[in-house]
Amino acid sequence: PTTLDLFHLFPPFSPPKKRWHRQQRPPERGGAFPPPPPPDNCDLHFKVARDRYSGYPLTIEGFAYLWSGARATYGARQGRVCYEMKVNEEISVKHLPATEPDPHVVRVGWSLDSCSTQLGEEPFSYGYGGTGKKSTNCKFENYGETFAENDVIACLVDFECGEEVEMSFMKNGKWLGVAYRVRKEALGGRALFPHVLVKNCAIEFNFGQRDATYFAVPPGFTFIQHLPVAERVRGTLGPKSKAECEILMMVGLPAAGKTTWAVKHAAANPSKKYNILGTNAIMDKMRVMGLRRQRNYAGRWDVLIQQATQCLNRLIQIAARKKRNYILDQTNVYGSAQRRKMRPFEGFQRKAIVICPTDEDLRDRTIKRTDEEGKDVPDHAVLEMKGFSPKKV
Repeated sequence: PTTLDLFHLFPPFSPPKKRWHRQQRPPERGGAFPPPPPPDNCDLHFKVARDRYSGYPLTIEGFAYLWSGARATYGARQGRVCYEMKVNEEISVKHLPATEPDPHVVRVGWSLDSCSTQLGEEPFSYGYGGTGKKSTNCKFENYGETFAENDVIACLVDFECGEEVEMSFMKNGKWLGVAYRVRKEALGGRALFPHVLVKNCAIEFNFGQRDATYFAVPPGFTFIQHLPVAERVRGTLGPKSKAECEILMMVGLPAAGKTTWAVKHAAANPSKKYNILGTNAIMDKMRVMGLRRQRNYAGRWDVLIQQATQCLNRLIQIAARKKRNYILDQTNVYGSAQRRKMRPFEGFQRKAIVICPTDEDLRDRTIKRTDEEGKDVPDHAVLEMKGFSPKKV
């Protein structure tokens, strides 16, 4: 090697630049939350800050259509508990069409640890949104006021109301009334966890770690971080290593029943907290007022599908770097595609789930899916997936 080559291999030493780090806060009364592991109770496209008290969603390209949710690591099932959430920023998404409804929204509230990240869209998931609506189990009702950037929402839950649990909210210090009353018998002693669902907004939580609250809360309520550790309930812990992680790759023709199997398997194994990676799961996160997009979408459907596919490819890249359990919900019928998609998940427990219905069942499923979802896969594409070549036929 010449002297020039060596210079490039071993450049002159230069002292590292000085970096400033956030000052560590002292423990608060009740004991601060212990430093949590990398968060696994949020969507892959929700970016949690290093302080673990704030976050924001990905908004590039098709991600701007998606809702993105996160749930706290600790919940409560007794006493009078609260926390605050501030909308720090409405992130610019000029690439969205002008017809996109409510491009900046936040929904905040409480849910069980077993619920999905789509706050307010299933039982035992209770949200209050910036459009002035409350929602649970996909039922939306008028409540409170609208809220947006720089507004602070306090979320209060009262377990000391006799046989019921009451949930209420405050906007910038103004009480908005009781939003939900739930029978304790229905909750069955399970804890409620702070939960947020955002669309193109950056948010910040105050669980009690701040020196001062944004606004005063009613007497008798305790910020969840001030609860003694023994009175908190820890959420489900994710895998500690890649060797404990599992990825199930669905294999089958379009409309074979892959998504149906994946959803049922995830529901039957809640402790695994499977992340389903597929276009159907992406479309579920594009809902408008709890309705799937294809039923009320005014734009071009093929463009939206293309956006969803791009989002999925990006999420698969992110997923390979996270210690979680996954179900890859795509056709995956070609060996080359199977190897390419599984290669980044080296070290995971990699398994294939093959769905092979009869021709009659596949035909009926295809017709049903076309009617319900508008998806139509050409016959020649299905034949090719089966291994038939049009030239050979």
